[in-house]
Amino acid sequence: MDFSAYFPVWNKLTTAQQRLLQNSAVFRRTERGAVLHGGDEDCTGLLLIASGQLRAYILSDEGREITLYRLFERDMCLFSASCMMNSIQFEVIIEAEKDTGLWVIPAEIYKKLMEQSPAVSGYTNELMASRFSDVMWLMEQILWKSFDKRLAAFLLEETALEGSSVLKTTHEAVGNHLGNPREVVTRMLRYFQSEGAVKLSRGAIEILDPQKLKKISE
Repeated sequence: MDFSAYFPVWNKLTTAQQRLLQNSAVFRRTERGAVLHGGDEDCTGLLLIASGQLRAYILSDEGREITLYRLFERDMCLFSASCMMNSIQFEVIIEAEKDTGLWVIPAEIYKKLMEQSPAVSGYTNELMASRFSDVMWLMEQILWKSFDKRLAAFLLEETALEGSSVLKTTHEAVGNHLGNPREVVTRMLRYFQSEGAVKLSRGAIEILDPQKLKKISE
């Protein structure tokens, strides 16, 4: 794959900077379920997605997960190189949600480019602001939105991502995304089923009435 086609400010780099970045970035393929970054003590490097899908999440002291954001083709993950940001430390875990192809850019190389190139520095600041916006939006949802609305919105988002009305997932996995115990998810899904919005089966949730879910989410 052509790295230059995926890096947004490639054309604003000097030839020497392009060569440095291209020679240092390592392309990897990773299978669904693999953990690519395990927390703030793990300085993996920046991850630039060529194909597939990653999930960034945090863990509570009790081991409960909550998804912060997802990463798709052409997205770049900064928090996998938290050692590059001296004043910011995040216990963010990055996991492959699908089989994924990506480039790993060493943190020290990217930091050097940020110091040399206003374009890279500006792009990085925009990316950081966007990720913080994602996290703040999530916090607003948790604090001010009831769980039935959040779950309905999540199911609709998943059907759009997967391009299917049948979601191959478990109640535990849904809970991991939303930061709620499996039992709470199951109770609410059963309520949705009683309302005719979904149909539940082992390892799958079928969306029967997306309009009803949309009404609940709003």
